[in-house]
Amino acid sequence: MGDAEPLLDWLQNWYAQQCDGDWEHEWGVEIATLDNPGWSVSIDLEGTGLEGRDFPRRDIDRAPQDWVRAWTAEKTLHAACGPVNLTEALTLFRTWASRSEHQQW
Repeated sequence: MGDAEPLLDWLQNWYAQQCDGDWEHEWGVEIATLDNPGWSVSIDLEGTGLEGRDFPRRDIDRAPQDWVRAWTAEKTLHAACGPVNLTEALTLFRTWASRSEHQQW
């Protein structure tokens, strides 16, 4: 599957794989809008195969409404981005999550 799988399908499948009767009651994936405008993404990593892996902070600034920031903190992947960068932010998560622990980012 990998990068050939549509991004939203991949995210749905990743989420479904985490659901074990317990995980989804405490953790999950949240996508919300920001008022500057933009998007906010929080993906809980606790209890997943990604828990404890570091996502080196990314700050991509192209224009006032074309930007992405992503990082891990407190067992959560966080991303914030401009109004048309949600796909890019989620793609950063997929690329990172799909790499083995030993591959360089």
